[in-house]
Amino acid sequence: MHLREQEYEKSHTDFFESFKSYDESGSPRRITCLKYLVLANMLMRSTINPFDSQEAKPYKDNPDIQAMTNLIGAYQNNNIKEFETILTKNRQTIMNDQFIREHIEILLRSIRTKVLIKLIKPYTKIRIQFIAEELNIKIDEVINILISCILDQSIQGKIDQVNNVLELDQQQNIQGLHRYAAITKVATQLQTVQHTIMQQFK
Repeated sequence: MHLREQEYEKSHTDFFESFKSYDESGSPRRITCLKYLVLANMLMRSTINPFDSQEAKPYKDNPDIQAMTNLIGAYQNNNIKEFETILTKNRQTIMNDQFIREHIEILLRSIRTKVLIKLIKPYTKIRIQFIAEELNIKIDEVINILISCILDQSIQGKIDQVNNVLELDQQQNIQGLHRYAAITKVATQLQTVQHTIMQQFK
């Protein structure tokens, strides 16, 4: 329920606790729960790999988990091509689960947004067609992501729709990137503290 309401951190905590309970009782449901834990981890944009925990580490190379293991690796490395390749090769394994399937589009948009922000960093002007080619999506989808980024101020710039060009305020974008990095650092520290506390009370 938390995941569908986009309460990703609560979902992550719930799935981790459920996974531990199922694991301790030897229930096969631990595998499904671990998949959902990985999903929540990506949705909350955590930089901590869930398989670093003592409980999850033994399942890292489990054949039923392998696709999700590879997926989170590509996601955390911002490797969109690898991410899409893993989805294609493991479509049956991943997409057969309706709960996971419901959130794949959110993950795709998230990784595309991260890659886009990194891609435009050196430029004051950049062709939208070039961005579309790099992200392997249509121009309309790029524009949709750009509008969202401009509205939430993760990108400082404007779209020249006549020439299909993104014009950037480089100084503002540098400040924005610094703010983004600072927020990400704080979020990572909080996740680390949460992870440590959970390990102490396992």
